[in-house]
Amino acid sequence: MPVVNDVLSRPPLGLALALLGPESSGKSTLARDLASTLTQAGVQVALVEEYARAYYAERPYRPTLSDVEAIARTQREHELSARLRADLVLCDTAGLTTALWAEVGFGHCPRWLAEDARRPYLLRVLVLPDIPWSPDPLRSHPHARWALLERHRDWLRAAGLPWMEVGGSREARVASVLAALRMLWPSGLPKI
Repeated sequence: MPVVNDVLSRPPLGLALALLGPESSGKSTLARDLASTLTQAGVQVALVEEYARAYYAERPYRPTLSDVEAIARTQREHELSARLRADLVLCDTAGLTTALWAEVGFGHCPRWLAEDARRPYLLRVLVLPDIPWSPDPLRSHPHARWALLERHRDWLRAAGLPWMEVGGSREARVASVLAALRMLWPSGLPKI
């Protein structure tokens, strides 16, 4: 019976927040800051980190479309697994960003990946690249961040999916997301 009570006291399966946006926009930092803040407030959080980093830690960074698809599949598996064990899942990337990576890097996106990019989320957060570029071996578009942001916006508009945008300081970004979560999930978010 305790297992049933635990399951019944949790929000419905699938409560997740997707962080989207171009490289070096602060998605990973925002994910970690949100996870820390929410965990300290007593929310059971699962942070699903960007799988591309682990993927390329084991091989040279020479991406192919099949690499992008493998990354997307594993990212999705990690996210779906996390949705089974936490009140809120923070996804440090999602199918949309991976789908756009396929389009930009290889000229097209596989249909399954475009469909996966429409997976439901409690909240989609588009992170603005209004912070300085931070070089990294997996980053390759230092002068295209705003154009890539616009591609995200265009895709979200075309798909008819709601989203919010955050920018500014780390504190401002966290405060904006927490304010949105309070409106979307009033019974699940403690006073922070």
